[in-house]
Amino acid sequence: MKVPLAISVGLHLFIGAIIFVSMEFTPDYDRPAMQVDISNMEDDLEDEIVAAVAVDKAAVDQQAAQIRERQQQQREAEQRRVAELERRAAEAQRRAEQERQRQQQLAEQTAKEQREAEQEAQRMRERREAEEAAAEQAAQRRAREEAAAEKAAQERREEEARRQREAEEQRKREEEQRRKAEREAQMQRELAEEMAQRQRARSQQMQSEIQKYTALIQQTIQRNWNIDDSMRGKSCELTINVAPSGFVKSVNTGSGDDNVCRSARNAVLKANTLPVSEDPDIYAEMATIKLTVKPEL
Repeated sequence: MKVPLAISVGLHLFIGAIIFVSMEFTPDYDRPAMQVDISNMEDDLEDEIVAAVAVDKAAVDQQAAQIRERQQQQREAEQRRVAELERRAAEAQRRAEQERQRQQQLAEQTAKEQREAEQEAQRMRERREAEEAAAEQAAQRRAREEAAAEKAAQERREEEARRQREAEEQRKREEEQRRKAEREAQMQRELAEEMAQRQRARSQQMQSEIQKYTALIQQTIQRNWNIDDSMRGKSCELTINVAPSGFVKSVNTGSGDDNVCRSARNAVLKANTLPVSEDPDIYAEMATIKLTVKPEL
């Protein structure tokens, strides 16, 4: 953990050094070094604009726009420079991490080879000891054989016990996974049902709101409609486009009596603004309204 920490600290110091060196200084002892101060820039901008008012308003506006553009370009240039430094630092950190991983893999491989060599040496020592022991007295050989047999039997018993423990642990894991899968499936079913209920409720709510605002629009049209007895029993299809504020953007007439369509269209334009829901989903459904209007006589 010390190596990544040292690399991280070094990278941060490297970034800070690059930022410090990249700053521009003018060694002029008669005036203080220029500093990029956004608040002073804004004050200077206001002073320049006020001083130029008496000359020409258009020139002031142009000069203010140029100053703002220069400030924006300076900020963008600084942002790009910082982004490049951060990218370089990230690249250096990535290379350092790759090198650390390579060193770690090398160390693991070396440790593995050392363990294997030690194990092979141990096996050779054991074979040599066994060959030397073969020359010992028969009683000692029998004692070793009996001890080896007992050890093998013990190992077999331990191996069998280990296999049984592993089998039991595997069974428990599988049982837990099965129960977990059942719980997750149940939660998914409950969640799906809840979402379906919410969607149904939302659909019902939207249909109710659409019907309400359609009726309000019909009422608005009727209030602004100049009708006479010649329109009795006649109708007209209208297609109305409205903005989110309710402002009528366009009105198109479809099939219906020409006189009724013309007067109905005028009624909509006269209203200028129609009732519109603040709910974005309902507005999306009613941004283009198609309805058939009949004069109420």
